Amino acid sequence: MKPLTNAAAALLLSSATLCMPLMAADHSHHHGHSQEQKTVQIDHPWSRPTPPGTPMGVGYMVITNNGEQDITLVSAESPRAGHVSIHETYEHEGLMRMQRVSGGLTIPAGGTVELKPHGYHLMLEQLAEPLTEGELVSVRLGFDALEDVTVELKVQPLDGTQGKMNHSGMHHH
Repeated sequence: MKPLTNAAAALLLSSATLCMPLMAADHSHHHGHSQEQKTVQIDHPWSRPTPPGTPMGVGYMVITNNGEQDITLVSAESPRAGHVSIHETYEHEGLMRMQRVSGGLTIPAGGTVELKPHGYHLMLEQLAEPLTEGELVSVRLGFDALEDVTVELKVQPLDGTQGKMNHSGMHHH
């Protein structure tokens, strides 16, 4: 095998450096009863920055149940929020409405549920400080049949592709 030239070594190093953020951005969390069987997989946990004085933030992620039994997300908590609850946004008679999900959010065996804008999401309530772009927000998720899973929500910049969500005008049921 020939030794690398300085230019080839620099190219290889810069390529590896460019790939690192992509690998780190995965934010996957696996949890289960054994290393071989990962029952729950959490992908792409993220949030949005909040304006100063806004006491609520959101949490989004993709939850996959690799197990053979349904599991239910029954609770969530974060040191950044006084209270965290599971909500659903839906359209009714032309108006966007939001309601708390009672009894938890079921993730069917072998299925995936996405918490996303204009759908299911976590409400981070009673924020003492705004969520800021680039910050990681720790959230512990409680499932009915599993140990708790802690994820880090990456606070990502607002962009036009996701649409802005203003919870101040939502109707709570």
